[in-house]
Amino acid sequence: MPTVAIVGRPNVGKSTLFNRLTRSRKALTHDLPGMTRDRVAGDARRPGGGTVVVVDTGGFEPESGDAIPVQIRSQALRAIEDADAVVLVVDGAQGIVPADEEIAAVLRRTGRPVVLAVNKEDRRDAADAEADFVGLGFPAVALSAEHGRGISSLWEALEPYLPPPEEAEPAEVELAVAIVGRPNVGKSSLLNRLLGEERVLVSEVPGTTRDAVDTLLDWRGRHVRLVDTAGIRRRGRTERGPEVLSVVMARKAIERAQVCLLVLDGSAGVTAQDTHVAGLVTEAGRGAVIVVNKDDLLPAGTAARREVAERMRERLKFLHDTPLVFVSALTGTGVSQVLPCALEVGTGYTRRVTTGELNRVLRAAWERHPPPGGKRPVRLYYATQTGSAPPRFALFTSATSGFHFSYLRYLENAVREAFPFEGVPVTFIIRKRGSRSA
Repeated sequence: MPTVAIVGRPNVGKSTLFNRLTRSRKALTHDLPGMTRDRVAGDARRPGGGTVVVVDTGGFEPESGDAIPVQIRSQALRAIEDADAVVLVVDGAQGIVPADEEIAAVLRRTGRPVVLAVNKEDRRDAADAEADFVGLGFPAVALSAEHGRGISSLWEALEPYLPPPEEAEPAEVELAVAIVGRPNVGKSSLLNRLLGEERVLVSEVPGTTRDAVDTLLDWRGRHVRLVDTAGIRRRGRTERGPEVLSVVMARKAIERAQVCLLVLDGSAGVTAQDTHVAGLVTEAGRGAVIVVNKDDLLPAGTAARREVAERMRERLKFLHDTPLVFVSALTGTGVSQVLPCALEVGTGYTRRVTTGELNRVLRAAWERHPPPGGKRPVRLYYATQTGSAPPRFALFTSATSGFHFSYLRYLENAVREAFPFEGVPVTFIIRKRGSRSA
């Protein structure tokens, strides 16, 4: 699809414009400069039909030599290279500043078509600001990203640089995989290693990632959406401001995923913050793969790995029957196993079992070990799958109340042994025959 990149110096309203064009709240917005760091992509509907990919970028600081601004600048330049057209956002209320001129010079050297978006035209001090930016040499549009004014004019200015819209093809089902974990366990490094490119910023400083960054790829005939997220900490340890917003975005990423890659630091073991993140995945009812990163720092040998895996499974035993993969995002060891595991869990997440097969398995388990009852034994009349993503099963019985969780775990184990639900939460609903309520 056609691609439009949004660039500009920090705090001029790029993310607000991105959210306006994509009709979403996908990009973080805050008064603090530098909220956006990675490239954030979203789909926008063209007024004349068709879809455009809009890419938000971090604040472009041409002269800064600090590590994070240098990486942000590199990400912005990659977005510009891949774009059909570029929107240079400037602050109409502040007027033209040297950084705007420096960015404009960079854009002229790329040869990409550029439309100048003079933002904040709703402010009194921005009156006639459009004329101040004529010297940059690009066609200019005055707009207010916050209030939606001038957006149609921006589309009109972009239209000559975009290829004609194509007829929409039927959307193929994609698997959304969120990469989650506490800060500084290597989530962004893992994403870059999976993609084979520096798609997101990586730094030893915790909290480098702020937005939830989506990346689409075709992998073995499947459409996969990988979502890198900010590190999640427990509420009492989360700092105010940007980190709170980042954690909210990370939790939303869990909600829209089918599978979560729970990334742990193998050299540190399972911490309380790790169990907190794992609990969020469980509460959301999502499939999971445990990815133990920094394998290069662990003792060598199969026995040592087995011991580490057993300790981790014991701490995360509520992630029942979840695959565990040892990787090193630094060296690439084990990374090739991650996506196959995620796709296998994703397949189980949407799997449906026929009523006949389900009843055969559960009746056999029931007969081997009937549930404890009173004077009369509890009978299982039949079972059926009532939903998927995640799978849910209803058991119609003669019981007047629910079963102990240990017996439900027994039935769950029987289902898992018979059907491939590895890494997928399984739910049972007990109903008395004739009852319509769960």
